[in-house]
Amino acid sequence: MHGLGNDFMVVEWPPGLPEPTPELVRRWADRRRGVGFDSLLMITPEKPASADARYRVLNADGTEAEQCGNGARCLASYLAPQGDKVLQLDSRGGRVEARVLAGGRVSVNLGEPDFRPESLPFLAAERRHRYAIDLASGRVEFGAVSMGNPHIVLDVDSVDKAQVGILGAQLSRHPSFPRGVNVGFMQREAPERIRLRVFERGVGETQACGTGAAAAVAVGRLWQVLAERVEVELPGGVLTVEWPGPERPLWQSGATTIVYEGQIEL
Repeated sequence: MHGLGNDFMVVEWPPGLPEPTPELVRRWADRRRGVGFDSLLMITPEKPASADARYRVLNADGTEAEQCGNGARCLASYLAPQGDKVLQLDSRGGRVEARVLAGGRVSVNLGEPDFRPESLPFLAAERRHRYAIDLASGRVEFGAVSMGNPHIVLDVDSVDKAQVGILGAQLSRHPSFPRGVNVGFMQREAPERIRLRVFERGVGETQACGTGAAAAVAVGRLWQVLAERVEVELPGGVLTVEWPGPERPLWQSGATTIVYEGQIEL
């Protein structure tokens, strides 16, 4: 499946089988020798009492992520293919409410953005609206937020000219972020519209990043430069993000697509 080109292998993991090793995930993720994907969405055998499913997000390099916005939307669409249903989904990053709509569109409640540095975690002396890190190439300013997983957002003049591969790689594994961080490059076109590219830890740049889009809007709202409802244009398509402000949940909507189904030998 994919959400705007952010692609996933979705598996209902069989009871009693050992969990996939990082080496196995990397082999499956290989786009030439395996299935090929950004992340593996693994529906765990045990079903939580108060939710419809529990899932884990395993990145292409075998590491585990806490949350994935596009993944949650794809998972909801997979579990309720007929649409018109509300699902409760559990992950390491917390619970997500998903509303499966007609035409493969899904809205997910990603909760309230958390700007505390320790929530990422981020080794900052104090909470601020903007932070700065000195790299060999110069000083980089950004906002930081957790959407169940860690994100930083850079304000750039042009996402086409941004050094996503270079700065993204440097910042995603910077020692200030003990668990790594996802890096978003945001170009503001209007208060209601932005362009965005995201370098995801453990994956690299992806066609779309759901929590990255949410993080960009959350940071933009914190900086008081974005509206409550924002169209986020990513390389793979457009997501809609709505966040009224503090003590309110952030909602994200977008399309999901089933590419194919198959079987794989363990």
